Amino acid sequence: MPEWIVYILECADGTLYTGITNNLQQRLEKHTTGTGAKYTRGRAPFRVIFTETHEGKSSALKREIEIKALGREEKLRLIKENT
Repeated sequence: MPEWIVYILECADGTLYTGITNNLQQRLEKHTTGTGAKYTRGRAPFRVIFTETHEGKSSALKREIEIKALGREEKLRLIKENT
């Protein structure tokens, strides 16, 4: 079973983007080239500021939803607690 990663990017405009992938390097390349998520188009460069690994896609999706439901300050607190 592949390892899945929940990640948070800090975009060039200071906004935060949360996503999941099973290949972080490839996903970052897609974001950078504008073929990743619609939200990240035109917001490069990016900086990975949080990662969390999960054993399955289902677990990663659930965690992504939890993180996306957080406000900005709560996300920043999560990031700070895990660095």
